[in-house]
Amino acid sequence: MIIYLGADHRGFQLKESLEKFLKEQGYEVIDAGNGDLDENDDYPDFAKLAARAVSQDPINRRGILICGSGAGVDIVANKFKGVRSVLAANVEQAKMSRNDDDTNILSLAAEFTNEDEAKEIAKAWLETPFSGEEKHKRRLEKINEIEENN
Repeated sequence: MIIYLGADHRGFQLKESLEKFLKEQGYEVIDAGNGDLDENDDYPDFAKLAARAVSQDPINRRGILICGSGAGVDIVANKFKGVRSVLAANVEQAKMSRNDDDTNILSLAAEFTNEDEAKEIAKAWLETPFSGEEKHKRRLEKINEIEENN
């Protein structure tokens, strides 16, 4: 599994920390930017790069996006076909999003999530499989229909 990371200036330090952590955990990580701390950058630029990569293979690729509130990168990610991004504030929410909704992008709020929490959330999210329960498959199919028809 390849994990694409993206963050603006507000999420830059957390992204750098998560990248190191994920590599230590044995994951293949691709940094979609920003590669440098730039106070004038814009979160859509980096969220777009990571979400586009995930949308090209939404089953085998994952993304983790970070901005100040997490909301901006989450909104951008969910514009891409096949992407199901969750803005998770805690481990249980991250697990539930994987189990029930088969999310493939995790959005984090750098202003409200410290480094240790972010690592715990990311680890739980990456390790939690989709349940495959019929009711969850049915709901995902309805989401796919909406995506196809709008």
